[in-house]
Amino acid sequence: MLRSILCLAALLSASAFHHGGMLPLSRSSTPRLRAAQAHSRPQTRKHATMPRMAFDMEALIQQTKDKRLEHLEEQAMFALKQVDNFQNAVFPNAMIAGDCVITHLLHRLGYLESGKVKIMVVDTFHLFPETMTFLNELEKHYKFKAEVFQAVGCADKAEYDKKFGADLWKIDIEQYDKVCKVEPFQRGLKTLNTDVMINGRRRDHGFERAYIDLFENAPIGGGLAKINPLAYWTFEDCFDYITKYKIPIHPLHADGFPSIGDAKDTVKVPEDGSVKFVDYKFVGKKAEWLDYAAERKGRFTGLANKDGSAKTECGIHVAGAERTFDRDLWEDGKSKVKNLSKNDAIKITSAGKDALVVTYAPWCKFCMGMEEELEKFASQYGDKIQVLKYRGDEDREFVQETFKAKSFPTISLVTKDGQVKVLEPSSPEVRTVENFKKFTNV
Repeated sequence: MLRSILCLAALLSASAFHHGGMLPLSRSSTPRLRAAQAHSRPQTRKHATMPRMAFDMEALIQQTKDKRLEHLEEQAMFALKQVDNFQNAVFPNAMIAGDCVITHLLHRLGYLESGKVKIMVVDTFHLFPETMTFLNELEKHYKFKAEVFQAVGCADKAEYDKKFGADLWKIDIEQYDKVCKVEPFQRGLKTLNTDVMINGRRRDHGFERAYIDLFENAPIGGGLAKINPLAYWTFEDCFDYITKYKIPIHPLHADGFPSIGDAKDTVKVPEDGSVKFVDYKFVGKKAEWLDYAAERKGRFTGLANKDGSAKTECGIHVAGAERTFDRDLWEDGKSKVKNLSKNDAIKITSAGKDALVVTYAPWCKFCMGMEEELEKFASQYGDKIQVLKYRGDEDREFVQETFKAKSFPTISLVTKDGQVKVLEPSSPEVRTVENFKKFTNV
């Protein structure tokens, strides 16, 4: 019997190995064995998945813009509060978008109603009619009274046309800028005894302004300090602020004008007026306005400087324009030192005769110091050599190229064969009739 049982067991075992190994486990097999068997079986790997998080891109963008604007506001307010260190703060206001932002910031600080900061406006007599109307609205809204300056001796456009001609801007754009913008601007700053000027220049206006900072040092010789509270803002930041506080802005923004200047040379961008800012929202492709330097694309349209380059500045913010002075040096009509226009300056090297040219700035104390001696020289020797003056602080590159002028004053001798020689300053600087006589060999 026992032998039969052993034989049967051997047969069963052989059968199990023959069919692939071990016998199938019964339901009563131990959990450990079942687990081991399961682990030994090949399994398909499943990729791990994480729960998907909600991502509202528009909301995140808005949050970052809000935080940016908060920082810019804080920075601008800090800059503007520095006027407390001065006696006579002036804000030349052109009522463009950025200037409207600054006006509101000044209002929030209480500087307008208190009179701590004066608003100055230059009326060129060529502004859009809406501009001066808008100024009246701002005065009522913020409770201030603007100081308005125009071309000297002109109370209105009719008087201007009679004195200077209605087409001066077509004939001589540089002279137009001086008469209608720069001179009234300078006179306004001086009349108001300005010691700090606030303005709305920004880095994104273009390459001419790409490196300005919040503060600029007061220039020597009758200048003033400058605060640029929006230096690091973009044009989009300005409209974000305008929308946030629902502040008054120039009505022509709703008609397609990103920036507003003289009516004669300011156009819509694009010219079909498809982009507008209406009820604190953009209509159309806003990038047409908000791209780098795009704000001023509609300004100075069709205008060129005398050297043929495209006009990008009105003259008010060029070097030296903001410096104050009592009068011009060697005044026209009184002096033997004759004024030299840019056209004549270009021709002078081929004129075929000698000329003594002083490149000067009317605010420069060294120029003032030599005024009398050069006048004496012109009176004594003007029949032998031309004695001329050229204001160089408004056109530094030109005078450096034409008269080798690197500082003020520079005395240049333009010889009949077109050579330019510079009277090198001595130490201490001495500029007398005898110096001029020896230099020119008259």
